[in-house]
Amino acid sequence: MSDSPSTATRPSLLQPRHWPTFALLGVAMLAARLPWTLQRALGRGVGWLALHLASSRRHATEVNLRLCFPDKDEAWRQRLLRDSFDALGVGIFEFARAWWGSIDAIRPQVRIEGLEQLKALQAEGRGVLLISGHFMTLEMCGRLLCDHVPLAGMYRKYRNPVMEWAVKSGRLRYASAMYANEDIRATVRHLKKGGLLWYAPDQDMRGKDSVFVPFFGMPASTITATHQFARMTGCAVVPFFHRRVGSSYVLRIAPPLPDFPSDDVVADTAQVNAAIEDMVREAPAQYLWIHRRFKRQPEGLSDFYSKRK
Repeated sequence: MSDSPSTATRPSLLQPRHWPTFALLGVAMLAARLPWTLQRALGRGVGWLALHLASSRRHATEVNLRLCFPDKDEAWRQRLLRDSFDALGVGIFEFARAWWGSIDAIRPQVRIEGLEQLKALQAEGRGVLLISGHFMTLEMCGRLLCDHVPLAGMYRKYRNPVMEWAVKSGRLRYASAMYANEDIRATVRHLKKGGLLWYAPDQDMRGKDSVFVPFFGMPASTITATHQFARMTGCAVVPFFHRRVGSSYVLRIAPPLPDFPSDDVVADTAQVNAAIEDMVREAPAQYLWIHRRFKRQPEGLSDFYSKRK
């Protein structure tokens, strides 16, 4: 597969209807080159604006926090709400910096735990499926991990072709390859050859290959791809924890999930969700709570996110 997208080979991207997207990308590329301390300060400002202006996303976050932390009081949840939008704003600048900026100033402030486990699996020639959640640190920490191992990524294609080009080309500055989520054959080949692949299976993809399993005690529609890839390729399934601590980052490679895969797709998918829940509990403010994770329920669409009284 071609891993070097270019506007030179895609003249259709230069049509006038795409110029506004290119203008926004230009701003993001400039922002990627700002000093890291300034980026974090601006990010907190962006997060404050999103908290007060993006009412639907704020509402979704409030609902998610009530569903996932029913034992906490409202004051605690409101603090987490504010902290999560703060992390959201900073995360926007982290994404830009990971795709188009330099991370030389950040590298000395990174701690990686469990890297030897990946090295050992590599030495065995065994494929590794690194699973994580949708955290605002995922792009930066993915780039930081690529300093140490050749890591490919799986992603969901963008409908906007300019965004598709920009995100893929940005990630290919550090990732060894990028596979769209429908490119199953290439993904399987990569894992069978002993490759490392990172993806986040914690959003409702509305596909047929999904089951309802618990996430913070709530039924959550979850894709079964982790189970399927492990069965098809014999790869190890390894949780990848990551979080920002001040201006530093902590990356932790956990041991492979035990007895995975089993013959029970539901039990395996529940084990994946449990691992991601552990990640969230380590860094709850940095999780992407704005996603309506529980919109679908076993009986159909929920009314959790309805604003009707």
